[in-house]
Amino acid sequence: MSNSILVQQPWKDCYFNGAWQTASGGVLKVDEPATGSTLTSVGLCNADDMYQACRTAQAVQKSWAQCNPRDRAEIFRKAAQFFQDNFDECASFIAQETGGIIPKGQHEVKEAIFILQLAANMAVEPNGLILPSTPGRQSYAKRIPHGVVGVISPFNFPLILSIRSIAPALATGNTVVSKPDPQTPVTGGFLLALALEHAGLPKGVFQVLPGEAEAGAALCDAPEVGMVAFTGSTAAGRKVGEACGRNLKKVALELGGKNSLIILEDADLDVAASNIAWGAYFHQGQICMASGRVLVHHSIAQALTEKIVEKATHLPVGNPMTDQVAIGPMINQRQLERAHGIVTETIAAGATLEAGGTYEDLFYKPTVLTGVKPGMRSFDEEIFAPVVSITTFETDEEAVTYANDTEYGLSGAIITNDLGRAQAIGDQLHVGLLHINDQTVNDECTNPFGGCGNSGNGNSVCGPSDWDTYTHWQWQTTKTQATPYPF
Repeated sequence: MSNSILVQQPWKDCYFNGAWQTASGGVLKVDEPATGSTLTSVGLCNADDMYQACRTAQAVQKSWAQCNPRDRAEIFRKAAQFFQDNFDECASFIAQETGGIIPKGQHEVKEAIFILQLAANMAVEPNGLILPSTPGRQSYAKRIPHGVVGVISPFNFPLILSIRSIAPALATGNTVVSKPDPQTPVTGGFLLALALEHAGLPKGVFQVLPGEAEAGAALCDAPEVGMVAFTGSTAAGRKVGEACGRNLKKVALELGGKNSLIILEDADLDVAASNIAWGAYFHQGQICMASGRVLVHHSIAQALTEKIVEKATHLPVGNPMTDQVAIGPMINQRQLERAHGIVTETIAAGATLEAGGTYEDLFYKPTVLTGVKPGMRSFDEEIFAPVVSITTFETDEEAVTYANDTEYGLSGAIITNDLGRAQAIGDQLHVGLLHINDQTVNDECTNPFGGCGNSGNGNSVCGPSDWDTYTHWQWQTTKTQATPYPF
């Protein structure tokens, strides 16, 4: 492309109140995880900025909802084309800002394009039902936008996990105020703002305000906001849920997970090892669906462990922007230290370190732990790091017990040649996502995505669930003329 879409660097302005303008909270430095150097600087929004943005969003929402559906669809198609035209630069910036490998950045852009195309289709879908009723009366149910939707998104897959809520919320007639993670404000918000602005989205319909906790609290508190879609940690999700509950707002919470990948004794060991490595190590394990527990039948545990260790010791680790690597840096020092603490305490509790367990700067070596048991931190807690925790079992019942021994309920997976046995096990797992003969990290954006327990509040996003998530039903009846009642 002839002109860089990132010529606004450093991003001193935020995108709110219909324009790129200076935020009230000052300037926030965004560091590149792989190098520790400042990648860019962005405006930092405070609570006052957020309240003003919500008022702006409410003021323009009705006109946006009344916009010709074909015109709305065309905006999403143009935004998708913007990402296609600027594919390489967007993918590269995602890799830099998140510490992911280039193929991970490319994946995010591809999915963003697809989600915008889905939103274009959604804008022209039927949004109501004719209901049975008494003669002389027409009864129908119509889907109505919430009004203003707040979106709070995380750092790990910032573009996908922002746009998967923003696009369908806009497509169904809502306006959106977005608060991306301050560690990834460009790829979590500003890139989409550029794309939608380029596509002709009316001013104020979509706004991006990077901010800290006070900005998020204001978004949950603002009376103009009818719904908040949050993706992030369970601890932060509790606070969002509590705030939205006090204010009687709808809330969709997509939270953490402690996901089990069950390997039965008839599995192909090479295939199983490949699935384990991908499920646990992709994007440094910083994925809510990561294979946090690997439950292996005791008869194959030693042989399978050897294959996993071989992979762990040979997966290249380094800067994705300068080296051909599989594993990049952790997002920050705090996350690295927490993960390393879990590993060292698990070893102290009796587990065996088979590989890894060391780091340099923010680069954590792919790690393998065996002998992991309930009560150990690596068994109980979501690690969000490249760590394989292996627990052995002897019976299917024991595997189910281990898999369900968690407060979470996001993803589960089983690898075996016996599909009937896998289905019987899967039917007993308390998860929102179940994969047979695959690992736990899967999402196609056309599927309902959500978990139970501490992985979420039962709502799903994406695919067939989006209409239910971003609208509410309104029942309407019409009589040909008013008639008297017995009173």
